[in-house]
Amino acid sequence: MTCRVGQGYDVHAFGPGDHLFLGGVRIEHSQGLIAHSDGDVVIHALCDAILGALALGDIGTHFPPSQARWKNVSSVEFLNTVTIMLQQRGYVLGNADITVICEVPRIAPHVQAMREVLGQTMQVAMDVVSVKATTSEQLGFIGRGEGIAALATVLLSRHS
Repeated sequence: MTCRVGQGYDVHAFGPGDHLFLGGVRIEHSQGLIAHSDGDVVIHALCDAILGALALGDIGTHFPPSQARWKNVSSVEFLNTVTIMLQQRGYVLGNADITVICEVPRIAPHVQAMREVLGQTMQVAMDVVSVKATTSEQLGFIGRGEGIAALATVLLSRHS
């Protein structure tokens, strides 16, 4: 069996809006996220982790912000495409561990819905996907409420 580990990180600044998307879930909030797509840091970090484990570059390589095609697109579409790439190479997702870093909004009420969307999109059981949150203890740009970040780690396996 061949195993690969990947890690991903994404960050977006808060901007005008009344909601944001995290893990494919719409969350009402006093601000939105500034991004070319929907700014879903959870899915962006997860895609980067999977692409990294597959040694296929990063999300910007496959979905460049310079292309109008990706403007305002749902990041779930990115994850669908990355999941197909994973499957075409004969890998399965062993697990994904995702941490959202923000002061606001509160993430806990949305964790279950995020796990469901991510699991369904990647065609895996929910117990393969972990989503959790932390704050930055009011330090740095996240602590000042200027943005939000996410970290993701994945384990992929393939029978040789």
